[in-house]
Amino acid sequence: MNSVPRGTNQLDSPWIQAGRLAFIGLYVVTILAALAWALSNVRQIDPQDRALVMHFGALARVQNAGLLLAWPRPFEQVVLLPAADRVLERRIEGLLRSQAAVQGDRVATLATPLNDTLAGSGYLLTGDAGVVQLDVRVFYKVSDPYAYVLQGEHVLPALDRLATRSAVSLAAARDLDTILVARPELLGSDHQAAERRERLRGDLLQGINQRLAELAATGQGIGIEATRVDVQSSLPEPAVNAFNAVLTASQQADKAVANARTEAEKLTQGANQQADRSLQVAHAQASERLALARAQTSTVQSLAQEQRNGSDPQMLLRIYRERLPQILRQSGSVTTVDPKDDSRLIIQGAER
Repeated sequence: MNSVPRGTNQLDSPWIQAGRLAFIGLYVVTILAALAWALSNVRQIDPQDRALVMHFGALARVQNAGLLLAWPRPFEQVVLLPAADRVLERRIEGLLRSQAAVQGDRVATLATPLNDTLAGSGYLLTGDAGVVQLDVRVFYKVSDPYAYVLQGEHVLPALDRLATRSAVSLAAARDLDTILVARPELLGSDHQAAERRERLRGDLLQGINQRLAELAATGQGIGIEATRVDVQSSLPEPAVNAFNAVLTASQQADKAVANARTEAEKLTQGANQQADRSLQVAHAQASERLALARAQTSTVQSLAQEQRNGSDPQMLLRIYRERLPQILRQSGSVTTVDPKDDSRLIIQGAER
């Protein structure tokens, strides 16, 4: 049996000292833990954030950027939210074509077409029975912090559904040409379609905010407000190929018509030039023929005039004698008879 040395205090034993140190350490840790708990909701709020303080679950106050002093849990709960002027972005995935549909498009053929469940994924039907794809990005800010906190994880899915519903309604109420430029040939003729294309983003933004306001009016608001909407519209790839084929055919037809008009204009100009040339040649030949005819008939006219005047009674006989030998010289043989008596020959130059 161990005995305590004479003159040694029991309070100075190693076990007692170890227990005392452990107690002091535990006490210090407790104090530090209590201090950390007491100061757990004392923090610095950044300029891009704000804090919603709830006292036993009830809304107490909203703290903007700066030093926040609040009671620790469970007395008060602090939830960090975006600042009032901070704009957040949300891409509406429900309007995009699913990955399964994209993969199905790559392997789909006429023999094994895509099933009905995936065929219409990401496509919206327009008012004129067209098909369009919309890539929508919604920019929003938190307008009601308490409603935003109450909805929690349901805010973004609700925003997706509201934006999808607004996009479907908007596409169904519009023609394809009032959503995107599907037929460039109508750009200059239909000014109303161009104006409606410019108002597409504004109408979609108005539709989303209108549905958010309806939810807020029924006490089911999600505490956000849309500030801007970016819309990128496109056609499905098969439709793009079809539109490109139609556009190519239209351009080729326009080119053929233009070439035909150019060729027709050339032919018209050539025909006009040929007609003018023929008319000029005809006028020139007519003048020459008229001059030649006048020259050839001038002698006859002068002889006829002298015959009428009676100035030369033997003129006809003299002309007959002058011209007849020239005529007879051109023939091989000539036999002449008296028309009143065929038994007598007529000898040129002989007196009857």
